Amino acid sequence: MDVYGFANSTDRSGTCCVMKKIRSSDTHPMSTVGLIVHPLVFMFLYGFTRGDPRSETVEVMCGRQLEHNTTAYVPNFLAVMDNVGNQIRAGGFGKSTVGSGPDGNYGLGQCYGDLSSLDCALCYAEARTVLPKCFPYNSGRIFLDGCFMRSANYSFFTEYTGPEDNIKCGNATRKSRVFEQMAQQALQEATDKAPGNGGYAKASALRSGVLNESAYVLVNCWRTLNESSCRACLKNASASVVGCLPWSEGRALNTGCFLRYSDTNFLNADQSSGLGRRSIIAMVAAIGSALMVIGVGLTVGVFMWKQRKLKKKRGANNATRLASALYDSSLNFKYSTLEKATGGFSISNKLGQGGFGTVYKGTLSDGREIAVKRLFFNNKHRVSDFYNEVNIISSVEHKNLVRLLGCSCSGPESLLVYEFLPNKSLDRFLFDRENGKALDWRKRFNIITDTAEGLSYLHENPKVKIIHRDIKASNILLDLKFRAKIADFGLARSFQGDKSHISTAIAGTLGYMAPEYIAHGQLTEKADVYSFGVLMIEIVTGISNNRSKICEYDSESSESLLTQAWKHFQSGTVEQLMDPNITLDRYADGDAVKEEVMKMFHVGLLCTQEIPTFRPSVSCALQMLLDREKQPPAPTKPPFTDDASMELNETKENVDWPRDPSSIANVSTGSYDPR
Repeated sequence: MDVYGFANSTDRSGTCCVMKKIRSSDTHPMSTVGLIVHPLVFMFLYGFTRGDPRSETVEVMCGRQLEHNTTAYVPNFLAVMDNVGNQIRAGGFGKSTVGSGPDGNYGLGQCYGDLSSLDCALCYAEARTVLPKCFPYNSGRIFLDGCFMRSANYSFFTEYTGPEDNIKCGNATRKSRVFEQMAQQALQEATDKAPGNGGYAKASALRSGVLNESAYVLVNCWRTLNESSCRACLKNASASVVGCLPWSEGRALNTGCFLRYSDTNFLNADQSSGLGRRSIIAMVAAIGSALMVIGVGLTVGVFMWKQRKLKKKRGANNATRLASALYDSSLNFKYSTLEKATGGFSISNKLGQGGFGTVYKGTLSDGREIAVKRLFFNNKHRVSDFYNEVNIISSVEHKNLVRLLGCSCSGPESLLVYEFLPNKSLDRFLFDRENGKALDWRKRFNIITDTAEGLSYLHENPKVKIIHRDIKASNILLDLKFRAKIADFGLARSFQGDKSHISTAIAGTLGYMAPEYIAHGQLTEKADVYSFGVLMIEIVTGISNNRSKICEYDSESSESLLTQAWKHFQSGTVEQLMDPNITLDRYADGDAVKEEVMKMFHVGLLCTQEIPTFRPSVSCALQMLLDREKQPPAPTKPPFTDDASMELNETKENVDWPRDPSSIANVSTGSYDPR
């Protein structure tokens, strides 16, 4: 049984999913009851007729300064949004501050005064899914017709004016002089009333006139302003929005307030009006219905609770059986053996550290070199997750996937044992100017094709589809000949091929995460395709999609790598962004090599297109790279780019490449059936 509900689900490296699908097995029985009676309870608590949450987006304004440090900034942003959301649901307004300095985050959210609590929650849910689109910039604000939300890395709570203040005029209908006068009268009344309305700026006003013309007005200051600041903000907003007259619609989007007039009644009914006879009857009916539903819900909840206990028991038994099987198999290493092999996990043997653990080089008694990942969590607390992860990794085997040799499941902590690759990870070469000289173009091209073949194997596995979720340069390991293997399956998820997607908590590395996954938590293989596209552009440019790296190597430090890539592609100046370590003159077939470089850049943009269905599969992207005859189709814009540079270059040839992996006969040779 699947149910839908509001859930603010976050993790250390993702963002929130405000509306998500919740499986019955993941919920407490009483929470299921709550979801069942949700409509009736909300009717009783928040008014018997839900108004209009007015969740249409009016304007999104993103800052121009890139965030300073993703590792610190993103968790602060997520914490602020959670805090604001909790306050919004309690009282229609919230503000929060987490952290300090350039990585600190300040957030504010507010619903307009005529919204009920339910409408406010719906409006804020919409705002929260849109605002993360401002990433990688460190500030943004969104005006909806029912609520407002802002985030920045400094305290803006007392600001009531700014250079971003503007108006949005409707142009559907030109009104009469009578309407102009009524609108101005209504604006005057509302702006006079709001500042003193309970100490906060929350008011609405309405005037009706002759000739069946009416004017409706709503004004609202943010509750962080005092009365004088609110009055000044509304004075500025009113003076500017009058410029929209005689058009039928106008909005002022100011730093400290919102103002709207219209010839149609967009206002919700007064939420504080007394109860009439019909309301009392409705209340009695609602209470009676709610009690009946609660009775049914309790019965269902108890049943589901019992089923959940049985499932947990079965899961624990499965984990125990798997642990026992591993303990008796060749996959199991004694903890003491691995401790000795790594010199007691000596710092001198440390190879690197990721989000889930630290990796050490080890040498077994027979001389074999291994890589040992020492996981941060204790397997006694996450035994089921640990063994399931081992099960996923050990079930796949491909020349371009790092091979799992085994694990330690009997010691004081969880250890995974992998084959050792002497050249470590790609990022050590790619983003270092001196080390990067070791990566000529042939090595870079092979690294991408190796990665593509490994990913294709995961995505097109006939038994179970596996999505890696964290494709990036630091998770691509290199052997002595610089051939690539995909590593770190800590975030990998598997699901049956008959499913279109899975819904999951957001996890991965910002800068490599697909926008639809950040916004909605729906995971498909196209999320890996997006990450793979970023990696291709990094290999061509030698620039990390981590903004701090861009500042080090590129003068266009105010723009993200994808924005730079898109602009250079549109203007035909890709060579200006190319890594200087890719020296074309060393090759006898320099022109052919240059074509390969440009094609990889081109295919990288195809893989990072904003609309996931436009992205090719990984196997199709590989086919494009290997085919010397056909030109790939023109890409559409990647996400988070400057609107001023969005026009497509119409002169580029658009070729219809096969999107179905089954149409590709042999991706390793590039042959295909263009059905």
